Amino acid sequence: MSAKSAEEQTRIPRSLAIIMDGNGRWARKRGLGRIKGHEHGITAVRESVEECARLGLEALTLYAFSEENWSRPKQEISLLMKLLERFLVEERPTLQKNNVRLVHAGRIERLAPKVRALLDESIAETATNTGMVLCLAISYGSRAELVDAMRAIARRVASGELQADDIEEKTISAHLYQPDLPDPDLLIRTADEMRLSNFLLWQISYTELYVTSVCWPDFRKEHLQEAFAAYAARVRKFGAVLP
Repeated sequence: MSAKSAEEQTRIPRSLAIIMDGNGRWARKRGLGRIKGHEHGITAVRESVEECARLGLEALTLYAFSEENWSRPKQEISLLMKLLERFLVEERPTLQKNNVRLVHAGRIERLAPKVRALLDESIAETATNTGMVLCLAISYGSRAELVDAMRAIARRVASGELQADDIEEKTISAHLYQPDLPDPDLLIRTADEMRLSNFLLWQISYTELYVTSVCWPDFRKEHLQEAFAAYAARVRKFGAVLP
């Protein structure tokens, strides 16, 4: 990993989240099946992971497969899962080379046993890496995450371990899927879509939003740098009034 320049250090977020949109649109424009867009999107994932790791981000969260995506045609889901299996195996050298630790957010019990096994293997193989954390949001929905957190908290209250009046914001944050990850400073969404799509709704309360017209398969490190430059120009007030 190359050293960061002083300029780079001043403009990068600590934590980044990306909604990787436009794979199907990219494929349709080229007369290809939707899955081809997802296949080409892997290059964008690899380049973004490598660049974020090089720049020294602490965390990168990618919205890979939502809870709502389970309603897609079975054939498309099957192809997406096979593509995920391939990614989890073929990208392990990229993660190791860049000292990236892999984690997962989502309802993992909905994944097929083979996908779960490969995901667990990749997480285990990178567990001792000390660089950036890459969180794959798979079978993820923010409302589902909050429901699961509330259930966990309710069980603690029912057992007497926790008093209802002691529940605070930090209590909820501690019961999310990846409570140790810093909240995103910046959220990027590709393909010009202006929606949050049930992604990290609790965590992005004060996140800066950046939307680009570039479809995900065409997203490269220069587009990432453009987003970071826009982020660096923002004034983050977190609800306060600055002098």
